[in-house]
Amino acid sequence: MTSPLRQLLKVLTESVGDLEDACAASGTAIPDLYTPFHPASEAFRGNPKAADAANIISAAALQIEAILTPPQHWKSSALRVALESHVTEILREAGPEGLHVNDIASKNGQDPRKLARFLRYLAIHHVYRELQPDVFANTRISSMLDTLKPSQEIIDHPETKHENTPGLAALAGHHLDETFKASAYAWENLSDPLTSKSGDPTAAPVSRAYRTKETYWEINAREEHRSRRFNIGMQGVQALQPADAILGAYDWKDLSAGSVVVDVGGGVGTSSLVLAREFPDFEFVIQDLSVVIEDAQKVWKDLPNAKVTLEVQDFFKPQPERNVSVFLLKQILHDWSDEYCIKILAQLRAIARPDTKLLLVESIVPFACHDPSGDDDQGIPGSVPHEAPAPLLANYGTVNEMAYNADMVMFLLFNSQERNIRHFDELLLSTGWKIKVVRRKEGETSFLQSIEAAPVEVPTN
Repeated sequence: MTSPLRQLLKVLTESVGDLEDACAASGTAIPDLYTPFHPASEAFRGNPKAADAANIISAAALQIEAILTPPQHWKSSALRVALESHVTEILREAGPEGLHVNDIASKNGQDPRKLARFLRYLAIHHVYRELQPDVFANTRISSMLDTLKPSQEIIDHPETKHENTPGLAALAGHHLDETFKASAYAWENLSDPLTSKSGDPTAAPVSRAYRTKETYWEINAREEHRSRRFNIGMQGVQALQPADAILGAYDWKDLSAGSVVVDVGGGVGTSSLVLAREFPDFEFVIQDLSVVIEDAQKVWKDLPNAKVTLEVQDFFKPQPERNVSVFLLKQILHDWSDEYCIKILAQLRAIARPDTKLLLVESIVPFACHDPSGDDDQGIPGSVPHEAPAPLLANYGTVNEMAYNADMVMFLLFNSQERNIRHFDELLLSTGWKIKVVRRKEGETSFLQSIEAAPVEVPTN
């Protein structure tokens, strides 16, 4: 049987030919992406055959994207309705034959006519599928909202919906709730002189959305359900990465026995736990706040022979004096604006030896344009990402959307950001670190690369 991809490709290719023929017959042109819009550029749609071919091409391309791109398309309002009313779990239990919206509504208590409108909107984006009028089933994308729990259990106890789940539904819930609410205040934040140029985390749009001067962490702590959902959602993020990805982030085998690895803001030490199993002769220091270190003690009981110190440490304050081989910061700097990152990096630089390495595991955001130098021609290995062939956008456009989505989320919740390689270079140099190499996972262009840096003299003005 011909695969769905081949079927779509055939439809797309034939329709491109139909569009070109129709435009030639009517003396009209196919719009140019890089020419300003004008009503005349839409003249080709006056030919019904051209208009139909254009619609088919667009639909086929979007369906191919839905098949091949990791599900990450959040149509916020409609998706939250589906998520909070447990539609995906109900449809999973119904099986591939789907379920009539009346039967869905009889389980989750929603108005069936209203619910059908939301599900139909999502179905045109391939989130759910309408098999027959008002009969819906799951798709690859909607399955991302599945807690894998019995629907009746979460209907009866919605407050524990995300407990003991893979975390992806919790991650979606986090983005569709407080992140979505914060997004409505992005312009207000940017246009207010008191917040537009501030790097303070209390000046994030989420603080304005909740009418408070608190940080997101403080807002989160006020509601136990939201806090638990966030923590479970972050586990979902971890699930999107190979458990041993940290092993490829640095040439760990080059370190000698007894080398000290300080996991700065390391949480319970998930990354260091992987390293400790592989390199039992290293000494690990896991640093975080006291409540996190208490949880870390439970985690490290599973590896009783590990050489590990669980240390309460605020990374804005001076580091304890020790001979550090590697400072590891995994997804730490993206939570903070530059002014706060400088404070963190300066504290590490203050006790670094000449041979100390700084290892940042972060998302490096590519430019949308072609950028062959990548690092202002400094020749840093790995600084230039793999680029898509012309005429595609160099960064693969929306196919590579995850890092850009994360960048917006960082702004909305923390008044912080993801960074491009030139930004990282400037930030590190200002605190006495210089990038030596960027390690990228093959086939991945933006999500979680590692940056290795070494101490240099801090530039003086």
